[in-house]
Amino acid sequence: MTDLFGIPIQALLGQLLLGLVNGSFYAVLSLGLAVIFGLLNIINFAHGALYMLGAFVAWMGLQYLGLNYWVMLALAPLVVGLFGIVLERLLIRHLYKLDHLYGLLLTFGLTLLIEGIFRSIYGVSGQPYPTPALLRGGVNLGFMYMPIYRAWVVAASILVCLATWFMIEKTRLGALLRASTENPKLVEAFGVNVPLVVTLTYGFGVALAGFAGVLAAPIMQVSPLMGSNLIIVVFAVVVIGGMGSIMGSIVTGLGLGVIEGLTKVFWPEASNTVVFIIMVIVLLLRPAGLFGKEK
Repeated sequence: MTDLFGIPIQALLGQLLLGLVNGSFYAVLSLGLAVIFGLLNIINFAHGALYMLGAFVAWMGLQYLGLNYWVMLALAPLVVGLFGIVLERLLIRHLYKLDHLYGLLLTFGLTLLIEGIFRSIYGVSGQPYPTPALLRGGVNLGFMYMPIYRAWVVAASILVCLATWFMIEKTRLGALLRASTENPKLVEAFGVNVPLVVTLTYGFGVALAGFAGVLAAPIMQVSPLMGSNLIIVVFAVVVIGGMGSIMGSIVTGLGLGVIEGLTKVFWPEASNTVVFIIMVIVLLLRPAGLFGKEK
């Protein structure tokens, strides 16, 4: 059978793979947002800019220092995480006891500042980043041609997401992180440096954005605007999954990416709005999100 509902099976599977790749980016980015909001109660609107920063750090490492993709896949998230730690220590730590609106406005301002700096230096046309030699080409599966790099993106994203979920939900370190934000005075009584734990948590959340930026660099142009084009959709994913829900962000990100890809086949005009349509329906039926908890 070569057709399904009148659509060539190759085109359908190709869009399914594309949707899964986009869903992988949604999952990693929304996971970072969920970690920061769920543990620190901060709406980090700068997440898209930090995703862009991760891609630019990878590009600059190759362009100016000759560091290849694999080195930057480990190094760029560390650089972005350290930058996030500086932001948290200097600015964001003063907002934890204030209304969410203050954090949203501050991180939105940081987004404009970071994007403006890179736009003034590199413009908006974007910089190409080569696919690593090991992951070039594709595999002929008989019913479709699967690019190796896109398969790698999906596999790496799922692995990082599941490792993060396991660390936060199933280990003593994760229990310490949750306890440090839920009852900091009690945890401090046991000799734990709670401010340091909070700072490292924010750094880890934004490092996930930097990791996603490196994964995205060979697929799309490395541009100062690449984060702003994605962050609104990612926020919708977080809302649908449930604000602060780790597993909700992972499952919803992957699922909505697939739905978006299939929508491009069956109803292309709605592909750019299907995520927001689903968000409205979910909020009407379950205001806390699919995996969120009612307060």
